[in-house]
Amino acid sequence: MEQLARRAELAGLNASAPPQQAEVDGWLLRLSPGKAKRSRCVNALAAGSLPLPDLIARCRHAFAAAGLPLIIRVTPYSQPPDLDHQLATMGWFDFDFADVLLRPDLNGVTEWGSLGAVLRHVDASHYARIVGGLRGSSESAIAAHAERMLHAAVEYQGFLLEDGRGELLACGQIVVEGSIVGIYDVFTPPEKRRQGHAETLCRGLLHQAHSQGAVEAYLQVGTENHEAKRLYGRLGFQYGYRYHYRSDDPAAAQA
Repeated sequence: MEQLARRAELAGLNASAPPQQAEVDGWLLRLSPGKAKRSRCVNALAAGSLPLPDLIARCRHAFAAAGLPLIIRVTPYSQPPDLDHQLATMGWFDFDFADVLLRPDLNGVTEWGSLGAVLRHVDASHYARIVGGLRGSSESAIAAHAERMLHAAVEYQGFLLEDGRGELLACGQIVVEGSIVGIYDVFTPPEKRRQGHAETLCRGLLHQAHSQGAVEAYLQVGTENHEAKRLYGRLGFQYGYRYHYRSDDPAAAQA
């Protein structure tokens, strides 16, 4: 599972890459104005040669120029290895813990189906507008989401699960990169929840990915989202690793 976890981390980085990014001494700076924190944070990929305070100062300058609070994403693979401890010692608070769940084998994926439901593919701009509207995102956040997907190094494939009247039941996306697929942006309208639609959708997404050559899968879910984690457990996903964010800017957790 450790090797799959590392593949999932790299695939997730590729899938979340915005057009606005830079590298500073081994750290990857993502400067998207969108809603997703993974596209507007620092990923500490290599230890580099600069002292940590100097490296943080350079990152802070770049984020300030982009009009964004400085946020660092901390994973088990962050460099230096004691980065989380150093940031905590400096008074940086942690927030938004998330679990990466893994399914190491998609060979058991079978034909999905739900009476009267249809899985419809939509383009990136259409999907960004639909899911952004459901989440109450701003126009700028929706535009940034669409821009990130359109310029991503890997293709986002958005799908809507609809009933026979064309009413939305759930929506989600897949990103297939070689043999691994990531599931993203799963959302069920509030009035359609607890009716099994998200599970039907995810089974359909996995079937789509498997038909395109994917043999393993990953997804990211909030650590405290126990209901979603139970759903993904039924779909064969297992705990891989946990990540979180740190910042010294109180606005970061609300951004």
